[in-house]
Formats: sequence, C-alpha cells, structure tokens
Amino acid sequence: MAHPAQRRWYPIAFAIAALVLLPLSVLLLSWHEVDQSIWAHLWQTQLPRLLANTLLLVVGVGTGVVLLGVSLAWLTSLCEFPGRRWLDWALMLPFAIPAYVLAFVFVGLLDFAGPLQTLARDWFGSGLRFPRVRSSGGVIIVLVLVFYPYVYLLARGAFLAQGKGLMEAARVLGQSPWQAFWRVALPMARPAIGAGLALAIMETLADFGAVSVFNFDTFTTAIYKTWYSFYSLSSATQLASLLLLAVLLVLYGERRARGATRPASERPRGQPLYHLRGWQAALASGWCGLVFTCAFVVPMAQLLVWFFQRGRFDLDERYVGLILHTLYLGGLAALLTVSVALLLAFARRQAPTRGIHAAVGLANLGYALPGSVLAVAVMLAFSYLDNHLVIPLSSWLGGAGKPLLLGSLGALLLAYLVRFMAVAYGPLESSLARIRPSLPQASRSLGVGGPQLFLRVYLPLLVPGALSAALLVFVDVLKEMPATLLMRPFGWDTLSVRVFEMTSEGEWARAALPALSLVLVGLLPVIGLIRRSARQPGH
Repeated sequence: MAHPAQRRWYPIAFAIAALVLLPLSVLLLSWHEVDQSIWAHLWQTQLPRLLANTLLLVVGVGTGVVLLGVSLAWLTSLCEFPGRRWLDWALMLPFAIPAYVLAFVFVGLLDFAGPLQTLARDWFGSGLRFPRVRSSGGVIIVLVLVFYPYVYLLARGAFLAQGKGLMEAARVLGQSPWQAFWRVALPMARPAIGAGLALAIMETLADFGAVSVFNFDTFTTAIYKTWYSFYSLSSATQLASLLLLAVLLVLYGERRARGATRPASERPRGQPLYHLRGWQAALASGWCGLVFTCAFVVPMAQLLVWFFQRGRFDLDERYVGLILHTLYLGGLAALLTVSVALLLAFARRQAPTRGIHAAVGLANLGYALPGSVLAVAVMLAFSYLDNHLVIPLSSWLGGAGKPLLLGSLGALLLAYLVRFMAVAYGPLESSLARIRPSLPQASRSLGVGGPQLFLRVYLPLLVPGALSAALLVFVDVLKEMPATLLMRPFGWDTLSVRVFEMTSEGEWARAALPALSLVLVGLLPVIGLIRRSARQPGH
C-alpha cells in the first residue's frame, strides 16, 4: 500500500507513461479499417521483397557487428600491441557519424563515376569495373561500420570486468589463448554482447537515410512511400506496426539472453594479459587501424574535400536558417525531454512502488520505437484529434476551421520526447541515485523543504547529469532523420533534411556541409563517453 506522500507521484508517472503508450495504441487501433486495394498492391509488388531485404539486412549487420565489435574489444582490452592505447578510444569515434552520412560518402567514393573508379580506369584501362556499391553487400558494410561501436563498447567493458585471474586459471589448465577466449571470456561476456547486438539491430530496423541512399527498400522506406505515394496514413501506420513487432521481438530475445547468463563481478585487470609480438602485433594493429580508417578517417577526409570543392559555397542566408532551425529544435527538445525525465526520476526515487516502476519502464520503452513508427503514429493520432475535435470546435467558435495539430511543431516535439526519454532518463537517474537520502533529510530538519529543497540541494548536484542528458538528447535530435523528415512543419528544414535532399539528387559535394556540421556536433557526447571510459581502472 503506497504512502499518501507517494500517491501524488502516481499521476505524473502514469501521465508520462501514457505519452509512450499513445503511439502503441494508435498502431493497434489502425487495424480497425484496412484498405485492401493498397495491401493487395503492396503484397504483389513490394512486401515479399521488403521482408527478404529486411531479414537479409538484420542477419548481415548482426553478424558483422558481432565479428567486428568482439574482435576489436578483445584486442584492445586484453592484448598489448603498437597503437593500442590510442586505438582503444579512437574506435569509438564512428559513433559520431550518422549512418546516412557514411552511406553517401561511400556511394560517392565507390560509385562508377566516383573518384576511385575514375582513377582506376585511368591507370588500368577503361574496362576495369568495381563490384556494384549500390547493393545489399554495400549497405550491410556501411551499417556494420556505423553500428559496431555498440558491441565494441559493451564487449570491451565486459572483458575488462572479467579479471585477470580467470584467464590465468584457464592457461594453467592447459587452455590456449583461443580456447580461453572461446570457453571462458566469450560466454561470460555474452549478456553485454547481446545488449550491443540488440541496439545495433534496432538501429538497423529503424534506419531510413542509409537505405535510401543505396536505393535498398526496407520497411522504413516502404512506410515513407506508402504515406507520400498512396496518401494513406492508415496503411503506413499498419506497416509501422509490423516494424514495431520486429523491434519488440529483438528486445524480448535480448532480455532472455541477458537473463540466461550473468556478467562477471571481479575487479578489472590492471595490465593487458597478452603481449603480442612480430606478425601477431602487426596483424592486430593493421586490423584495428583498417576499421578506424574505413569508419572514420576516410569519411571525414572525403567530407572535407567535398566541402572545399563545393560545399563552402552554400554558406548563405538559407544555410543560416537551416542551422537556426536545427539548433532550435535540438535545444527545445532537449529542454523538454530532460524536464520530463527529471520528473520521472524523482517519481521513482520518492515513490519506489511497483506501479511507479512499471510506469518508468513503459516511459523508457520509446527508445525502442523507430522514428518512422513514431511519426506515423503521432500524426495519425493528431489527425484524428484535428478532424473530430479541433476543426469542429474552431468552426463552432467562428474560426477558420483548419487543423492545428497535424504538421505542427508540437507534434514533432512529442515524437522527440517519446523517442529520447530513455536517453535523458539514464544520466538523471544515475545522478539522483548518488544523492544520499540523509542529505535532503538533514535539509528538512533545518527548515528547507518544498521548492527550496530542490533549488538549493538537489539542483546543484543534478547539474552535471542534466547537462549530459541534455547534450545526448540534443545530438540525437540533430541526427534524427525519419521523424524530422515526415513531421516537420512547413518551412522547417534542418541539417538532416538538407542531407537527405542533396543525397536524393546525387549532390554529394553539396551534402558535405550539413553532414560535417552534424558529425562535429556528434563528436561532443562521444568525447565525453571516451573520457568517462578512460577513467576505468587499467587505463
């Protein structure tokens, strides 16, 4: 039974959870009326191919990120080789590059008319042909290079946490380094690897920009085309619900895998376990350096070349407007999301009941919803409210009788709030947990309570966590393409929308300026993540 002081937090927590349940309920309700002609056309022309493409993408990217992330994590955490100390943190930098940016850089570089193939034909003859870059293999490679840091970061932390004693015990028992890795280290790191793999697969399912650049049709591109080609918001919502089902299955599988194995609890090692020499050291350095070069150095170098060739000439008043719109949306969304997440964190601290815990879990579910799913769900809900409430009420009051919610800035901010609630909640909940209950209790005994307690005690201690949360949300909003592209108000183009427009027309050089801006801003939270990771023992 909840204490009366705790019950006042119930409306807040349940109202926030209802915001996340709104898109889910809309997706379910969208099936009450099915346009059979559109679905028949989709089944005859697209759906089998969409299912095959999406499955191929999930399997390919999942396999790639595990192979890449686990191998890099093992080398940088347990081995010593030339360059390990700087590669340890440098391999996290691809986090800052949006998938659609890396996609158009690779297409621009490796396409038939790109600089590499042109130079190769000049050197070796006009008959030389590279494998076609706009293929399933091409999009899988790009997404693997973008999403492997999810597995790398979590697997690296798991390997560091296992301790030196376990591996040395395996060696005493006659296990080779490979056998010790396969039989001891890898099974114990499986929960962390599974969590990273789930994040990578969810991002793959949600991706819109990269697959659009490669003209590789998946569920996300089908949602966009169904909305804008068939003008059927309900059919797009039904497609989105199928994509959400796939995401929930991934989450369920990850939770089951995490529950099956527990991570190690030993102290982290102080020194690398294996000191590589000769060809092994060269191979380790070459492998880590190759991944870093392909995932970060080459894209950044090509973006800079395109910027100085053509992109710098786009620095005009219109581009200033793009920057202002992007910063305004990011700042407003960060402020709104952090404020709501702070209320949620306080509700869990002040009323740690089952009901509040359930509400918090539901509120943080939004991060698993792809931006395209959120977009169609929120727009369908707002379209219903406009048609059945806003327009009749406006007409009755003598107004213009026009829709106010559909296509508004509020609809886009709601999608951002639902999508990135979990991003803001994590740092805030951690900061709040570090505040001992004795501190506010002592303040109340001194007569400081209510708003003064929050302003004078809690707020100063929560500032670092709040700033981290705001920065993470800000950068995620800047890079979010599907929701912004589908829901932005008229005239509210942003940097990510500009990248999409330029890449849709094959204008790689003109897309370099907004892409560089997004990457440079994205480096801010990545650098913070690297600095926090560097404070782990042994580094």
